[in-house]
Amino acid sequence: MSETARLFAETAERLFAEEATRAVKEAAESGTYPEKLWRVADAAGLLGALVPEDAGGAGANWAEAHAIVRAAGAHGVPAPVGETILAAGLLAACGIAIPDGPLTVLPGAMEISAQGVSGMMRRVPWGRVAKAGIAVSGGRLLLVDIAEARVTPGVNLAREPRDDLALDGARVMAAAALPAHWSGDVLFQAGATLRAAQMAGAIGRVLEMTVRYAGERVQFGRPIARFQAVQQSLAMLAGEAAAAARAAEAAFAALDSGPGPHEAAVAKIRAGEAAGKAAAIAHQVHGAIGFTYEHDLHFLTKRLWSWRSEFGSESEWAVLLGRAFAGARGEALWPALTARFA
Repeated sequence: MSETARLFAETAERLFAEEATRAVKEAAESGTYPEKLWRVADAAGLLGALVPEDAGGAGANWAEAHAIVRAAGAHGVPAPVGETILAAGLLAACGIAIPDGPLTVLPGAMEISAQGVSGMMRRVPWGRVAKAGIAVSGGRLLLVDIAEARVTPGVNLAREPRDDLALDGARVMAAAALPAHWSGDVLFQAGATLRAAQMAGAIGRVLEMTVRYAGERVQFGRPIARFQAVQQSLAMLAGEAAAAARAAEAAFAALDSGPGPHEAAVAKIRAGEAAGKAAAIAHQVHGAIGFTYEHDLHFLTKRLWSWRSEFGSESEWAVLLGRAFAGARGEALWPALTARFA
C-alpha cells in the first residue's frame, strides 16, 4: 500500500466511523439524506480523490482510491460516496470539469438528440439525490443534468435509493471521447468493480464483528469462539474476506490502465460469492440476535445481499467471462488465462 493509499484509508476509516453512525443509517433508511456526512467527506478531499491536483482534487490513482471505497463499504455509508468517486474519476480522465454535489451512473438505453437526452433509466443509484450522472454513448462519456428528471422512488434491500428516472430532453452538460484503451461497457465494468470493493469492505467488517461476538458470547461456561465448529466457521469467513479483498483490489488497480473486463468479472464473481457465504456464517454465529434490527450486523448483511446483484450478478459475469475465453481453444486457452491472471 502506497503512502497516499494509507493516508486515504486512515482518513476514511476515522471519518466514516465518526459520521456514519447508527442514528445516521437509521435516518437514511427513513429517507433522510446525511448532508453533514457528505459535507465532511467532501471537505476531507475523499470525493475528489481521482481528480487532478490542478483541478482541485487529490491526484490519486484508482488503486489508491480503492481504500476510500472499501472503507465506505465497511461502514455501510448511506450516501453515494463510491458512485461520486467513480464518476469524478471517469470525468477527470476525459478532461471534463467535475460539478459540485453527488454524482451517479446512468444505466439503460437512451436517445440523444439536439433537444438533449431522453429515456427511462432504471434503478439509478441515489437518483433522487444526484443532480448529474454519467453515461456512455458512441464512444463518448456524457455528463447529463438530471435535476429535472421525473423520479419514481425505489430502494434496494438495504433501503438505499435505487430510483427510476424519466429523462425528456435532459441537458448534456459536457461530453468527451473516451480514451482509446477503454473498451466494452465501461460503466458496467467500473460499476461492478465499485460494488466488489464495497462488498470486500463490508465482509471485512462482518468478520471483525463476528470474531468479537464469538469471543464475548459465553455458552456452557466458555466463549463460543473456543468451540471447534465455531472456529472452523470463523476460519472460513476469514478466507472469504481475504479472497474478496484481493480480487477487488486487483480490479481497482486495473482501472489505472482502463476498465478491465476480466478483472471486473473476477472481482464481482468472487466478492459476490464471498458476500453470500459471509452473511450466512455471520448470522449463524450471532444466532437470533443478529437478525434483530437493534443489532448492527443487518446494516452490512443487507448491503451485501443487495450489492451482489447490482452491476451484474455472479452468474451474469461468469457467462461474460466464459465467453471471453471461449475463443481461445486448445493450447491457446492456458496462455490466455495465465497472461491475464497469473
